[in-house]
Amino acid sequence: MIASRALLRSVAVVRFRIWFATALAFGALVSGLLRGQVNEEKRRDQSEETETRAAATPKPKKSPTPKTKRHHTPTPKPKTAKKKSGAKKTSDKAKKSAESKSARKEETPKPRKTPAPQVEEARTGSETAAPQPRAIAVPTPAPSPQPKPARAVSAGAQPQVVIEKSGIEEDQGFEPPPSPPPRRYGFWPWSRPVSYRYLTSSVVEAIRRAPVKRRRWQFIVVHNSGTRQGNARVFDYYHKHVRRMQNGLAYHFVIGNGTSTGNGQIEIGDRWRRQINGGHVHSDYLNNISLGICLVGDFNRDQPTRAQLDACEELIRYLRDRCGKTERGTIPVKPHREINPPRWPTDCPGDDFPYSWFRRF
Repeated sequence: MIASRALLRSVAVVRFRIWFATALAFGALVSGLLRGQVNEEKRRDQSEETETRAAATPKPKKSPTPKTKRHHTPTPKPKTAKKKSGAKKTSDKAKKSAESKSARKEETPKPRKTPAPQVEEARTGSETAAPQPRAIAVPTPAPSPQPKPARAVSAGAQPQVVIEKSGIEEDQGFEPPPSPPPRRYGFWPWSRPVSYRYLTSSVVEAIRRAPVKRRRWQFIVVHNSGTRQGNARVFDYYHKHVRRMQNGLAYHFVIGNGTSTGNGQIEIGDRWRRQINGGHVHSDYLNNISLGICLVGDFNRDQPTRAQLDACEELIRYLRDRCGKTERGTIPVKPHREINPPRWPTDCPGDDFPYSWFRRF
């Protein structure tokens, strides 16, 4: 009996130890599983935080600089690969979580569709870049003188053609100078021909030397200086240094009134010698085709002298012979107030100027 009791006790002790060992092993397994679940939950929380950050960051990535989006979007790919590998090793639950993560990430790459506008922008950039060489190539045919003949067709634009097309003027050649005016000879009035009184030989020679092109000048315009005294040198200084005119004296000829130069004395400006446009009319077009003659004086208060009018008449008649005829006949003579554009009215050559004098021409 004693032996049987001892055996029973030993058996009970062995069973207890076995049960205790199994309980400890089971507890260890349970604790390991719990720790794994806790770690998985922590990883899930971390992954959800990263996903929320990744989902929140692409919103500002819609800025017009799509290059930054390319740098940020590929970053979650290696993280998902690491997490998937770790989940496969741990348990099936990790696989499900990885699959859910991958499904979410497949939904999140919707902002990756932004590269589409990048391609479009690249295309538009290429398209915009492509027309640039076209724009550079377009000016090459632009200089072709096609619009000019259109102006030559209209009768009113014929003077403008003469100005713009220098080649046509050169083809027409130069106007031959007229014969010099006759000189006085003999004693009796009936035996000597009429000669110029104010048009001296030096003035005539300077007018004849200038290389005048045919149909270069279409008008002769008469002005007053607006001052009671002055000469070509004074006006040249004023126009060059005060009015900042590059070619100086705006007129082609100046006729004195006896104050700074002789009464009726004719002075030739550099614009006639060089055969360049004047600066006496408020129109570039008219300056290119009209000769300017300035009579010294303010003809709103005074009248021009008789010598000035006679000298101006001699000069105009000789200039008509020198410049030749236009398509409308002889060169017309106009006062400044009649030829100036109506947008800029002027009273030049003055209210007291004898405008009936222009009827002679």
